Amino acid sequence: MSEIAIVGAGAWGTALSIILGRTGAHRVRLWVHEQDVCNTIASQRVNEKFLPGQHIPASVTACNDLVETLDGAAIVVSVMPSQHCRLLFERMKSLLRAETMIVSATKGLEENSLLCMTEVITQVIMRDGMQPPRIGALSGPSFALEAARGDPTAITIASQDTELARTVQQEFSNASFRVYTNEDPIGVELGGALKNTIAIAAGVGAGLGLGHNSIAALITRGLAEMTRLVLACGGKAETMAGLAGLGDLVLTCTGGLSRNRSVGVELGRGRKLPEILAGMHGMVAEGIFTTTAAVGLAHARGIEMPITEQMHAILHEGKSPREAISDLMTRRGRSETLSA
Repeated sequence: MSEIAIVGAGAWGTALSIILGRTGAHRVRLWVHEQDVCNTIASQRVNEKFLPGQHIPASVTACNDLVETLDGAAIVVSVMPSQHCRLLFERMKSLLRAETMIVSATKGLEENSLLCMTEVITQVIMRDGMQPPRIGALSGPSFALEAARGDPTAITIASQDTELARTVQQEFSNASFRVYTNEDPIGVELGGALKNTIAIAAGVGAGLGLGHNSIAALITRGLAEMTRLVLACGGKAETMAGLAGLGDLVLTCTGGLSRNRSVGVELGRGRKLPEILAGMHGMVAEGIFTTTAAVGLAHARGIEMPITEQMHAILHEGKSPREAISDLMTRRGRSETLSA
């Protein structure tokens, strides 16, 4: 029976603990930051704060201590918000063994460094002269609630460590959760992060009452600018046509369970970002942070990302959504296939 540690008990971390725990083939320890949430999971077998109504199997142990969580784990799944990744791995690195497989399931970029999560983790672990970690990125179209209740879901594990990818595929897959392998962690991570910004934009359109034409155009052109940045960073175009690209983009732009889309809907209705965030009760919309990082990364790589830039202006500069749409629609005419 394999030992798996999940660090982060938000909606997705909790869902992964349910998926892995329900098979009975794993001993799962779930690290929970909030002591009250940890106590509730232990006593009631449910995470009412982040994933209400979903039973957590008895094979999942809730922990508030990282030493206890990581002890003996063959696979460590990292599911904390992106802006906490560096700090948590600073605390965790001395507890990890060289052979430990690390799976990053956080869909975001670090705002200041512009790094993907596997890059942040690798940087932290190697800082003291340690060997590069065995690491991969898990991503794809996967609302936590639907995956936890057993709806058929397909995702991908991306790593240049083929043994890690195959091991995760074997350990995580079951009759309702299908895991594909991929050798393009850059594309998979950037796809999972950048789509959150486009999802906020899709929400803005919905909040303004725009129709299907508008959202279809937004998704298509959003994918185009995501792909440009992925290619500039060394990723592959075909990855963006897969689960971690187009699949996740469509899900978060159209699904009512998307927190990023929900933030955009409220922005489109005229509410201000601080007010929206105050009503989220600790839930995180990664696209808010990713938008700033994506703009910085695009500038550093010389890539034009007009939708992302307009979303940054709405989120962080107070620009009105209608003005942003007007600026997008009146840009100089371009070729669809040859330019931005």
